[in-house]
Amino acid sequence: MKILGLLRHAKSDWDDMNQRDFDRGLNARGKKGAQLIGDHIRNHGVKWDRVIASPAVRVKLTLEGALPEITPVYDQKLYLASYDTIIETIEAHAGSGDDEAEAILIVGHNPGLQDTLLELVSPSKENDLFREAVVKFPTAAFAVLECEIEHWSQIKRYCAKLAHFARPRDLDPQLGPES
Repeated sequence: MKILGLLRHAKSDWDDMNQRDFDRGLNARGKKGAQLIGDHIRNHGVKWDRVIASPAVRVKLTLEGALPEITPVYDQKLYLASYDTIIETIEAHAGSGDDEAEAILIVGHNPGLQDTLLELVSPSKENDLFREAVVKFPTAAFAVLECEIEHWSQIKRYCAKLAHFARPRDLDPQLGPES
């Protein structure tokens, strides 16, 4: 079994409408959400062998706030990546033989992250967590999928079950949807 983590960047800052999408940072809620979800990820107990992330500023700032102790690999292909591109990126960075990762965390954007979850989770393994993630995969959401594969080269549609799903609002109700 392989473990795949999905982490969406925290809430971005839209104050400067002239700023390129790629260059947007985090707003105050995003900074708080990143720190909170980072504490949660560390306490969840998975040791991430590889962390692969979009190089967008909001993703970098999310990782700096959430998991400052890790050194991610930034891959340009993950910026606004689709499901197919996310899978290709996992396979490209997974390693092989003794170097093959057991647990990979992907940090990026929607809709690609939510689409990846929807494509990988088998209909026979849908659960309450899955139903929550289907409704919305909000900023700073964190999901853990257990993939029933021996090697990352075998990752394909319906090979996983959603084992964990957390949002900042689950950890602090003040970070729930703004009215």
